[in-house]
Amino acid sequence: MREILGRRLQRLRDRFKLPRAAPSRSTGAVPAGAVPSLLDAALTCATVHHWPVLPGVGRAAADSARCACPDPDCVVPGAHPFDPGLLAATADPRMVTWWWTRRPAAPLLLATGGAAPCAVSLPAGAAARALVRLDAQGLRLGPVVATPTRWSLLVAPYSLERLGELLYAKDHVPASLRFHGEGGYLLLPPSTASGGGQVRWEREPAAGAGGLWLPEVEAVVDALVEASSGAPGGGSRLAY
Repeated sequence: MREILGRRLQRLRDRFKLPRAAPSRSTGAVPAGAVPSLLDAALTCATVHHWPVLPGVGRAAADSARCACPDPDCVVPGAHPFDPGLLAATADPRMVTWWWTRRPAAPLLLATGGAAPCAVSLPAGAAARALVRLDAQGLRLGPVVATPTRWSLLVAPYSLERLGELLYAKDHVPASLRFHGEGGYLLLPPSTASGGGQVRWEREPAAGAGGLWLPEVEAVVDALVEASSGAPGGGSRLAY
């Protein structure tokens, strides 16, 4: 799968006359475990998965700890849309290439909802334990995005109305769960997380014969609520 993606990305680089990925000094080949550039990652999202993406605002040039947006108290520095805005998200490789050749360090954002994946996120420690439990239950999961503080489980697209009905029917939902649905966005690898550290794939997207498989949001939320209810302290393992 990695070899196929590599060939596709190189064809795109040749088409748009982009520089080749840096080879290893010893072998002349691109290392298998090398972190892809943000442009490569954005093109993979756009051309392989057909996800609408856009660059995040990034950090201020004079102060890498501060967001480049006008808000001095920004709570997600660098890791949100600004210019272009969220509505500009696209899967057009020409636009994606134009963005990241001009801003190669720009964070990579997925515009969630519509025909694109949505996500359910929870604190990193709780997520790691929850994934072990969900695997043991036999729940088939899709891609999982991990930051140092939170993990996001990608799910099939859902509407806000559908999510509202799902949550209304629950007696209890862990307050630590966050939902990235229609009109939202999600930071993707290999971006830098807003609090520092690199975003990575805990479970990489793997497209099969029928395309990329994503679980329904109901299945993921049901499983997380069940795991929370069965945890010591009435769900504290998911809440903190």
